[in-house]
Amino acid sequence: MARPREYDETKVLAAAADVFWAKGYEGASTRDLSAHTGLTASSIYAAFGDKRELFHRALDHYLTTTLRARIEHLDLVDSPSAAIRDFFADIVERSVGDPEMRGCMLINSSIQSSSDDTKVRQAIADEFSAIESFFERHLARARRTGEIAATISPARSSRHLLTLLLGIRVLARIRADRDLLTDAVREGLASVGIPFSKTSQEAKA
Repeated sequence: MARPREYDETKVLAAAADVFWAKGYEGASTRDLSAHTGLTASSIYAAFGDKRELFHRALDHYLTTTLRARIEHLDLVDSPSAAIRDFFADIVERSVGDPEMRGCMLINSSIQSSSDDTKVRQAIADEFSAIESFFERHLARARRTGEIAATISPARSSRHLLTLLLGIRVLARIRADRDLLTDAVREGLASVGIPFSKTSQEAKA
């Protein structure tokens, strides 16, 4: 009979994600991971194979509990333009409310990932595609309902909004200033006809 696991995998992945999020893949040592997960190095290797596989699993856990969960929730919002506005309002709040200025683990990983780690690079590309699809389907709905102009291209504008998101999250790691980020979002959303202001963030809160 196989021995039962002596650890909570969800808690281990959450702890590992915190380490990788703060230090990046290269900066996270086995000692750091052991200290935060409560597992010895040998237990980590026995459970996950190696550090890279633990990183893959931790990134997937992070995305499942953060970005994917938020998109799933916003997909239920009645107004498509409000769904997009709320997405960015949440991003601003998370950015200014992060005293360690860690940014987004997904975007950090896209910058730090090795070119030969095809598995994590594909996972990152898939996640960016999912975000772009979120923007595109809500822009398409907003155009159908008249919330934005019929001249707006959901496909082109969704790529623009993805670029806006990446820029904001990178900028916030250096200067997490609410006015700066709000101005950037306001200008970006104005290009697709969606208003955004501090009032939008207060309504979201």
